[in-house]
Amino acid sequence: MAPAADTSPFPGGSPVGTVLVTGAASGLGAAVAAAVRDAGGTALALDRVPVEGYEGEVVDLADTRAAEAAVTRLAERAGGLDGVFTAAGTDRCGRLVDVPGAEWDTVLLVNLLGTAAVVRAALPFLERRGDEGGWGTVVTCASTLGVKAVSDATAYCASKFGVVGFTRALADELRGRVGVTLLIPGGMHTAFFDDRDEQYKPPPDAKLNRPEDTARSVLFALTQPRGCELKELLVTSSWEGSYP
Repeated sequence: MAPAADTSPFPGGSPVGTVLVTGAASGLGAAVAAAVRDAGGTALALDRVPVEGYEGEVVDLADTRAAEAAVTRLAERAGGLDGVFTAAGTDRCGRLVDVPGAEWDTVLLVNLLGTAAVVRAALPFLERRGDEGGWGTVVTCASTLGVKAVSDATAYCASKFGVVGFTRALADELRGRVGVTLLIPGGMHTAFFDDRDEQYKPPPDAKLNRPEDTARSVLFALTQPRGCELKELLVTSSWEGSYP
């Protein structure tokens, strides 16, 4: 008897596959890498420090050409990519005139240009997955401060508004070839706020999401079948103060 036809919406097995995660050493990136692994997929880690337990590359996303080269090396070693999640991000709070220009620039380099560089390098591998009958997916990470601007956050807002525009344009550019999802997360319990001045930290009673819960939404976006996309995901706590 001939074997039954494979009618799975995920040709080739696991719906998760191989996913490259930037900022995988901590916070939301670490939570997504763990979610990919726990769902039977393979997480590839890109960060400024080695990430124990994962195949990865150490690179500073502010060096965009080095970031592109690192993505290519990782994808080639892994035999391709099924997904990318760009969690890496940084911040520098303060009035525009008070933040040193080089530090302000770094926020844009990492959050926006680093995101674009990683996606640019990953696209040939994601499109190849589509040619093989699978479906590659990009999930970018913006912020509620990518849709709402606040004082003393010009660098961060500029970078995250940029990620929103970049992702929406990319989704139109890749229509029908690669899935593209824009994640707009609210505040989470991570180390992201640790090195801020006290005035820029969430208050002790702030109600923030767990990164593990937001990661579930990312995993859902990454595992949509071919041709089905979650265009945008807004994930916050019920008490989010920076949205709408």
